[in-house]
Amino acid sequence: MLKLYSYFRSSAAYRVRIALHLKGLGFELVPVHLLRGGGEQHGATFAARSPAHLVPVLQDGALTLTQSLAIIEYLEDTHPEPALLPRSPAERAQVRAIALSIACDIHPLNNLRVTQYLGTTLALGSESRMVWMRHWIELGFGALERLLERTGAELFCFGDAPSLADCCLVPQVFNAKRIGCALDPYPKVMRVYEHCTRLPAFERAAPGAQSDAE
Repeated sequence: MLKLYSYFRSSAAYRVRIALHLKGLGFELVPVHLLRGGGEQHGATFAARSPAHLVPVLQDGALTLTQSLAIIEYLEDTHPEPALLPRSPAERAQVRAIALSIACDIHPLNNLRVTQYLGTTLALGSESRMVWMRHWIELGFGALERLLERTGAELFCFGDAPSLADCCLVPQVFNAKRIGCALDPYPKVMRVYEHCTRLPAFERAAPGAQSDAE
C-alpha cells in the first residue's frame, strides 16, 4: 500500500492527499508534526526519507518520492484514470502553468521554514510576518485570477473536471483564508475553491479531516 508522510496543515501534502482521493487510491497516512519538539521533519529517520526535511513524502514499495508535483505526476503516470492532466500538450501546459504559479510563485515564500526564518533570524514580529504572507499570496492570486480568465474557468481551473491545478489551488486558498487574506478581488479563484471543496475527494483530503488535525 502507498504510504504518505503528511502534516495536516501542509499545503504541499494537502495537494497530494487530494490527488490520491481523486484517483481513489488507498494509502496509509503517517503524520509528521512540523512544530512539535522543534519539528519532527528534522529527525534523522525522516531526514533520511526527505533530504530537504519537507513533507510530503510518498513511499510506494521500495520507491521514495518527494516534492508534491512530482508525486502527483507519478500518480498520474501509474494510475492514469481519472486523469488530472488533459491529453493535448497545449492544454497540459496550461494546467501545469496554473499549478506552478501556485507551487512555485506563491507557496515557497510563505511556507513554514521561510516564516520561521523571518521570525527567528530577521526578528520580524507575528504581525509583520502576516503582512509578508498576505502580500505574496494576494500578489500571486492577482496573476492566478487572470490565468483563470484566460482558461475560461468556471467550476474548475480548466475544463469540466478536477485537475492538477485544482489540487494546488484549494490548499493555497485554504491557507489564504486561515491568515486573513482579502479574497473578494479574486471571484474566479473563489468560485473554483467553493465548488471543489464540496466534492467528496476534497472533503476527505481537507486538513480538518486528517487524523493529526488539531
